[in-house]
Amino acid sequence: MLICTSEFYDWKSLLFQGFFFGLFMALVYPLIFRKMAEKAGKIISPDLEPGEIIETEESANLFRGAEAVGGKLFLTNERVIFKSHKFNINTGQSDISYNLISEVSPRKTGMLVGNGLRLTLVDGREYDFVISNRETWMEKFQEKLAR
Repeated sequence: MLICTSEFYDWKSLLFQGFFFGLFMALVYPLIFRKMAEKAGKIISPDLEPGEIIETEESANLFRGAEAVGGKLFLTNERVIFKSHKFNINTGQSDISYNLISEVSPRKTGMLVGNGLRLTLVDGREYDFVISNRETWMEKFQEKLAR
């Protein structure tokens, strides 16, 4: 009994299709996705309180459960803000007042890559970020916590 009713392709046709699909996925798709991600990253702006000023910002990921939520990390004159971009399952803004942070420590992402930063709050909650220039950000956090 024949289950498939369509024609079978010859190996040359399958090889041709596989080559061009692979070429597209390796070259064209990453370019399109990068442009979309850059556009999404540029339009992220946090909800600020009156008189609040953004002092530093950078693209970052925040672990919310198993998902590494992409977005931007902001340091303002009043608090830490993480705002996700729209390509995530868990979206929204997380606000952390400086007086709630008890410790800022480096961490390894996936126990391998040294690009993580952990904020531990006085109530024991932890916020794990993935960010470029971790040492620079740790210095900025230490300055904020010293005030």
